[in-house]
Amino acid sequence: NCALYITSNLLIYFFKYDIGGEGWYNTYTLFNTFGGAVQILSMALIYPLMRKILSTINVFYVCIAMASVGYVVLLTISCLNMDSLVMLLVPAFFIFAANGMLCVLTTVFLANSVDYGELKNGRRDESVIFSMQTFVYKLASGVAVLIASICISTFNISKDTSEEAVTTILSNSASMGLRLTMTVLPMLILIIAVIVFSKKFVLTEKKVDEIIEKLKARKQNENVIEGTAD
Repeated sequence: NCALYITSNLLIYFFKYDIGGEGWYNTYTLFNTFGGAVQILSMALIYPLMRKILSTINVFYVCIAMASVGYVVLLTISCLNMDSLVMLLVPAFFIFAANGMLCVLTTVFLANSVDYGELKNGRRDESVIFSMQTFVYKLASGVAVLIASICISTFNISKDTSEEAVTTILSNSASMGLRLTMTVLPMLILIIAVIVFSKKFVLTEKKVDEIIEKLKARKQNENVIEGTAD
């Protein structure tokens, strides 16, 4: 989430200065519209198709790889000064599709965590666990805004879209700093996410099936005990 939000917050400046031109805002709007459509499509269609051949954990790794490829392509396009909207839609597809599927996976993993918590603690804390999803979104958004603000301040990127301002930004390190912050930094965050996930997340599909069977056995035993007591 942090990775995507950093890019989203800086994207408007990328279109202002790297894409430029009189119709830059229309291009920016079309880019965002395409990204939103892809995100919804990935949640409703691409994710179910991938789940037919891959486990949830493998889908997670595929999503991280897709997003990373998208950032690499976006950085390459920006460094080569390609201003074609069609070209930009390629990295947009990878990044937004990955994020859409990751949103679904977050819900799936949280649901599995509820079962895991019940096995360990003897109670189902759905409200507490699922409230983490909203908290994570808000925390990621706050961190992304902070990083974007630091980037804008550090590289003296202004809201001025005059020809003189654009020329100044493109002629110094500001443009490259913007490109790196919205692509390389998110990739580093994704790498950290993979490392943490691979070391800490233990709820594989096999593990989840074992947990469900144990919970069923526990409930059957409780029913037997209650029946005996009656």
